[in-house]
Amino acid sequence: MNALLKDVIGDVFSGKPVHFDAVIEKVTYHRNDKILSVIVVPKEIIHKRYFEEAKEHLKKHIPFIRDIYFLPRYDNLKDQDKVLENYWDNILYELNRKMPSSAAWITEAEISFEASRLIIKVKDSIGKYNLLERRIDNFIKEIFKNEFNKEIQVSIESPEVPDSAAQIQYHLEKEKETQDLLKEILTVAETQTSKKKNAPSDFEKNIILGKKFQDISVPIGSVTEESGIVAIEGEIFDLETRELKNGKILYTMSITDYDNSIGLKFFAKKEQKDSLNEALYIGKYLRVKGDVRYDTFSKEVVVMANDIMEGIPTIREDHANVKRIELHTHTQMSAMDGVVSASALIKRAAKWGHPAIAITDHGVVQAFPEAMEAGKKNGIKVIYGIEGYLINDGETIVTGCKQESIHQTYVVFDIETTGLSSKHDKITEIGAVKIENGQIIDRFQSFVNPLIPIPTNITELTGITDEMVKNQPTIDKILPEFLSFIEGAVIVAHNAVFDTSFIKENCQLHGLSFDVPVVDTLPLAKVLLPKLKKYRLNVIAEALDVSLKNHHRAVDDAEATAHIFLKFLDMVMERDINQLKDLNDLFQDRIDVKKLDTYHIIILVKNAVGLKNLYKIVSASHLEYFYKKPRIPKSLLSSYREGLIIGTACESGELYRAILANRSQREIDSIVKYYDYLEIQPLSNNQFLIDKGLVKDEKELMAINQKIVSLGEKFNKPVVATGDVHFLDPKDEVYRRILMSGQGFDDADEQTPLYLRTTEEMLREFAYLGKEKAMEVVVDYPNKIAEEIDSLIPIPDETFPPIIEGSEEDLRKMCYEKATRIYGDPMPEVVQKRLDRELNSIINNGYAVMYIIAHKLVTKSLRDGYLVGSRGSVGSSFVATMSDITEVNPLPPHYVCGNCKHSEFILDGSIGSGADLPDKKCPQCGEDYIKDGHDIPFEVFLGFEGDKEPDIDLNFAGEYQANAHKYTEELFGTGYVFRAGTIGTIAEKTAYGFVKKYFDEKGVFVNNREITRLVKGCTGVKRTTGQHPGGVMVVPNYKEIYDFCPIQYPANDDSSGVITTHFDYHSISGRLLKLDILGHDVPTIIRMLQDLTGLDPTQIPLDDQETVKIFTSLNPLKIVHDDFECETGSLGIPEFGTKFVRQMLVDTKPTTFAELVRISGLSHGTDVWLNNAQDLVRQGIAELKDVISTRDDIMNYLIYKGLPPKTAFKIMENVRKGKGLNSADEEIMRQNNVPEWYINSCNKIKYMFPKAHAAAYVMMSFRIAYFKVHYPLAFYATYFTTKASDFDADLVVKGREHVANKIKEIESLGNNASQKEKDFLTVLEVVHEMYSRGFGFLKVDLYESDAERFKISGTNLLPPLRALQGVGENAAKSICESRKEGQFISLQHLRENARLTKTVIETLQAHGCLEGLPDTNQLSLF
Repeated sequence: MNALLKDVIGDVFSGKPVHFDAVIEKVTYHRNDKILSVIVVPKEIIHKRYFEEAKEHLKKHIPFIRDIYFLPRYDNLKDQDKVLENYWDNILYELNRKMPSSAAWITEAEISFEASRLIIKVKDSIGKYNLLERRIDNFIKEIFKNEFNKEIQVSIESPEVPDSAAQIQYHLEKEKETQDLLKEILTVAETQTSKKKNAPSDFEKNIILGKKFQDISVPIGSVTEESGIVAIEGEIFDLETRELKNGKILYTMSITDYDNSIGLKFFAKKEQKDSLNEALYIGKYLRVKGDVRYDTFSKEVVVMANDIMEGIPTIREDHANVKRIELHTHTQMSAMDGVVSASALIKRAAKWGHPAIAITDHGVVQAFPEAMEAGKKNGIKVIYGIEGYLINDGETIVTGCKQESIHQTYVVFDIETTGLSSKHDKITEIGAVKIENGQIIDRFQSFVNPLIPIPTNITELTGITDEMVKNQPTIDKILPEFLSFIEGAVIVAHNAVFDTSFIKENCQLHGLSFDVPVVDTLPLAKVLLPKLKKYRLNVIAEALDVSLKNHHRAVDDAEATAHIFLKFLDMVMERDINQLKDLNDLFQDRIDVKKLDTYHIIILVKNAVGLKNLYKIVSASHLEYFYKKPRIPKSLLSSYREGLIIGTACESGELYRAILANRSQREIDSIVKYYDYLEIQPLSNNQFLIDKGLVKDEKELMAINQKIVSLGEKFNKPVVATGDVHFLDPKDEVYRRILMSGQGFDDADEQTPLYLRTTEEMLREFAYLGKEKAMEVVVDYPNKIAEEIDSLIPIPDETFPPIIEGSEEDLRKMCYEKATRIYGDPMPEVVQKRLDRELNSIINNGYAVMYIIAHKLVTKSLRDGYLVGSRGSVGSSFVATMSDITEVNPLPPHYVCGNCKHSEFILDGSIGSGADLPDKKCPQCGEDYIKDGHDIPFEVFLGFEGDKEPDIDLNFAGEYQANAHKYTEELFGTGYVFRAGTIGTIAEKTAYGFVKKYFDEKGVFVNNREITRLVKGCTGVKRTTGQHPGGVMVVPNYKEIYDFCPIQYPANDDSSGVITTHFDYHSISGRLLKLDILGHDVPTIIRMLQDLTGLDPTQIPLDDQETVKIFTSLNPLKIVHDDFECETGSLGIPEFGTKFVRQMLVDTKPTTFAELVRISGLSHGTDVWLNNAQDLVRQGIAELKDVISTRDDIMNYLIYKGLPPKTAFKIMENVRKGKGLNSADEEIMRQNNVPEWYINSCNKIKYMFPKAHAAAYVMMSFRIAYFKVHYPLAFYATYFTTKASDFDADLVVKGREHVANKIKEIESLGNNASQKEKDFLTVLEVVHEMYSRGFGFLKVDLYESDAERFKISGTNLLPPLRALQGVGENAAKSICESRKEGQFISLQHLRENARLTKTVIETLQAHGCLEGLPDTNQLSLF
């Protein structure tokens, strides 16, 4: 190209002594990323800052460029001997940009140059060690090599002087680290089986793949398909390997330079795998050289790596001798705001050597559990706290008053200004109205020349122009006149803080006094007009029917405020208020705290008392004072202040706001006195105040911080510097930017640098305070506060089960009585041993109370007529069976006589379930044997040693679940039972939406790798809270919930009627008893079937042969239409009705109850049936009865094969969790003749279902199937009632052919069918089956149809009203309620009485429900 650089960018620096004697060698424009790369060859050294300035200028003036990179190449410079010296400023510039903490050492060092050698003499050995440890010498060499293609030497030296105590300590610590490292290396070396004869050099160790390269890294964002061979560097954030058929390993990685990301691929030999896996991992920083290609497989541009070396990332470190403590941080639990996890924050603080760190999320303490674990793991003290939303419920309506009567002379005034800052903006108009004896007696109005231009936006708001005020008197002339006008009166204003702050400021400037009583109509309106949502002047005027013609003109606003105030006076006099000061009492008694402004406040927990008090405050703020945010009234905080340390927080805090508002010194002093410490933050944190015009410039921000420091000195309050941390590193701001943009924040791209700062960085931020004061606020005071705080854990370590007196004895007695009642006395040995072992484990470990509670809940439900299904492994416990918690009997299959108690147990594993035993009579007394037992080991539930805490999950009928929850409260008392809380965070899919939307709105293309990186950074951020579908947490009566966590409404919805734990239930489930009281359709279905037939479902035989057959045949259904196509009769049967499970039934052809249990287990596992057992069955390698279906199968089978029980248990646990088998497991299995297919099957499994869960499900499903065979219309009526929302009566009543055609129509859509269509298809298949059995449907009847349930009418079903699409549940119920009064006489009558919409009426008409009904109630005689 060879264009001159000065011709391109020289005009940027016109008037500056900058010379660009350089040639542009190459320009590359990367269209997709909108990035320009410019290689320039200068004839003299150009300072890098000029390139940066030119870059910013060009970006602003060339719309199609997102970024630009200048890449200088220095060749043939003059004065070659002085090149290094001349280039030194650029080296310093790069160090300050990329390694600022190390740059500080270099800045203070002596620098000398000897030809191609750079000598850096630092002041002490600490600096030398620091720079060498950070590899600054290599960093400088690399910079020089990149731009000059020349090697230089860099020496870092320090004077040989005796070390100070601190230096000696440093050396000792470094020596210890070295010794520890040597020990570790030696230990590893001793365990290696092979070594290379020649150890690699340090340089060779940096090579991961290929060979050494010294190419200059280009920004990833500049890489395109046309780039050819490039060098890039960055951090791995995604990594996967895949072994190919040819034996090679394909490595696929994503790396980022934090501005952009790209895919990286290469192929490796199998023998390289171990060394590469050790060198490559997520978080590793690399330099890579390779060929850029378009990858047709992943459809993206990737780098095919040829050479990979370790890179040198820029890492911020804290090298201060005495470290700071951050007292203000936000984690991902600060909803949609903080983007760093508590773990990451705490890990970084610990790595930097900070003694402690505080966690202070917005309004919540939900990060405490994670913070606690991270603190333990990283060995650092965690200070627990919150940034709360304070409301001053002691706020005043009247200030400065003494004993003034309410019958007073008032001056109501308003001002217009050039802006919001009373210090820097000016008054442009004053308007005032004088009131006496309830009448307006005088007025004051004057424009004021502000002597500065009026901003355009202010003119648009007020209508006041520069022209209108240019010939008006200035404030020094007007103000005395105004003060004369108000003399002897009480001042009144709307939002008086604003107006009076300007009057006070100008009085101070001109030596005038302003000390008068002030009434603020804003808080007064909040008391007198509590139903208003907003309290702007125009809103209040409208509510009181007061005229306001020219809003935002002082004279008109003052007039309107006067009339409003007069009406307010009438209202307060009706309440017998006679003195002005009594208005403040009225405010405190009547104010709705939701109407008050909020201030930020930091609350730190000092000790255990404070922790509990904080939990009470957080609970009240969510339950009683929540309005948009959880608010903390000052009165509440004061009452629970013990054990807490209160700080003033950020610019949204009470103190900072008062200073901004130019409040009186008396008011500011009063605020300061309330707090334990004051807070200041870096100037950049509050830059937005300058942008908004609230503060003039950085000097004023400094002045505010200095004023806070002086207030601390005046009142002997510590002043601490905090960072208000929202993300970990500067580069992480992009995640917060994306999330804020997604929430509609206009200034999302103007991110404040709210990252965790090092001690050195923070000291630099406050250098303007002076070295000593900066050290005090940054280091000394935060450390002193931390020292006052106890080391705490926010959740107790122990378990606190509820106490039910005598539960151990009751459980033992209950179980023995039932077992004796069934099996006789003495019990068979197998029963006695199992019962004794379980009871001893349960009682000795303190779990008896859990069984008693579950027993009471189930018994109550059964007594009320609802069966309860068990979930999980609870059916593995024989004690659970004997205490009536589950009907699953885990003993081996057996016969037992209900009369003489004689029993026979099958102990060889030949029978899977007692239901499959052939019928048999008792040889002792001739009675029919009862058959039971499913052969489930109790270890699955209670652990091998019987010490695992039982997790009892129960399925109650959906309609009964609320009753079960209520009964739990009755058992333990109000205030001891809470729903298990959950925390909803941004999932990957949602994060993807945020990221895509952000870049789409800007019209910027971003590749998939970069999107993936950004998505990872946005996931995990809290969005909302919720509740477990059935989990409740039980607090023992000797504790309070506040001993464990705060409480709140789910999603802060006070209409939910539910109170949940504030913490996610997982974090406290090991401390409190969690009961899973779940709602489920199956118990509801069985209750409906029982109601329709009168048959007790518990009496249904589980070996009914006709019922068994429907799982493999249609024969039991007696199909009358031959064209009905379905290979099984299990449509509509829970667990067995889906297409997936029906295919399993076809493949396996089950004939026993045990095989149905196996199918249930197979269908719920991951890689248990598909890619595993299915292939074994289809290929004839194993039968259904032999394949692994549930976790218990493994333990039982291996014990039967001869493995020790504990080994069998261990193998079962590993396999069910997807961990597979190790070599020792496989060896012992082979020694005991376990077939190879079984071993391979174990290694494929990812997750397994417990047999007890499967057995409980199948027992319920079998009963429903029994009704389908023997009581078909009852079955179909019940099934369709549960599916009423997916039923379309209008279509269904048209007949079998219409239904068949609709089924074909939806099936033809394939994967394009919507979820609603798929749900409808499921229902239609059952409809089609019912028609094919010879049954039919009647039309919906306005008077006969139920609102929700299907009715049996002969051989037909009568659909309910809600089965019509367009008639909702509420409309259906309303019709049923209205028709109790008699028949409807017209459509008008129906519509009005039942309150139906036009849509509902039209739906009923279309179906034929309203035939014969006239339109109106009126009769026509002609």
